[in-house]
Amino acid sequence: MDEVLLGSLIASTIRVSTPLLICALAGMFSERSGVVDVGLEGKMLFAAFAAGAVGALTGSMVLAIAAAMGVAVVLAWMHGLACVSHQGDQVVSGVAINIIAAGMTAVLGIALFSQGGQTPPVDAAVRIQPFFPQLGVSAQTQQAGLLNGLLSHNFLVYLAFALVPACWWLLFRTRFGLRLRAVGENPQMVDAAGVSVQRLRYIALTINGVLCGLAGTYLVLAQNASFSPNMTAGRGFMALAALIFGRWHPFGAFGACLLFGFMDAAAIRLQGVSVTGIGEIPVQMIQALPYVLTVVLLAGVIGKAVAPQALGRPYSKER
Repeated sequence: MDEVLLGSLIASTIRVSTPLLICALAGMFSERSGVVDVGLEGKMLFAAFAAGAVGALTGSMVLAIAAAMGVAVVLAWMHGLACVSHQGDQVVSGVAINIIAAGMTAVLGIALFSQGGQTPPVDAAVRIQPFFPQLGVSAQTQQAGLLNGLLSHNFLVYLAFALVPACWWLLFRTRFGLRLRAVGENPQMVDAAGVSVQRLRYIALTINGVLCGLAGTYLVLAQNASFSPNMTAGRGFMALAALIFGRWHPFGAFGACLLFGFMDAAAIRLQGVSVTGIGEIPVQMIQALPYVLTVVLLAGVIGKAVAPQALGRPYSKER
């Protein structure tokens, strides 16, 4: 393969995979604690709006990132209030978060900036810049190769990759991780041991919100220059699919996100490509491949994906 194309494809795959990976890890903490989270999309979207709006208004990267994480954490706590404290339906609550985020970000964007729901482009000083930007430039003019594809990224990309072993260690090598996984499997046993089920689930949702905030931040401050309505474009649902595909495991989710990212990157590269005897390949066909592949694999090729036993089941001490 041509080195320029290889380096560009690798770089695109990593960039597209990053918000999916962070969001999938966020969902992993929530669902490992027994709380279904279909609201990943809404939290990431609202976090992206907060990062774009605060970044444009204040010109501060730190405040933009803090606002994104704060908004996502508040939404995660709202989900916990409905589902953990009041034993509400977890799917309905997650869908409500998605609807609220889609509507409120557009309304607030129009009210604050009068640009059809968009935010103004943030300054270059607010954006998260690559560590080695010269590599990205050289990739367009000289041989790109593997190093260009791996090194021309910002710190959020490398943080996302570092989070995979860190989350694995936290979940499978610490007392907190053992208790969190036990809450998702058998909350009655955890409660009988004198550990608060609600407290553990709220901690998991807080971590979930922080990571969703980082995913939303990446979309505005690293990948794009401003917020636009519904800019997440289903990435939250794709991250949820990657989480299930990866069997609620950090490394499994990592592999699934890379696969989805590669499919998206390939779809961009294959636009306008013609195949002899077939003609031009519809880009929609390539974009649908991750979802089709997930359905096929989960249908039995790799075996049944077994969710945590208490996932989606409200817990009450009185029961």
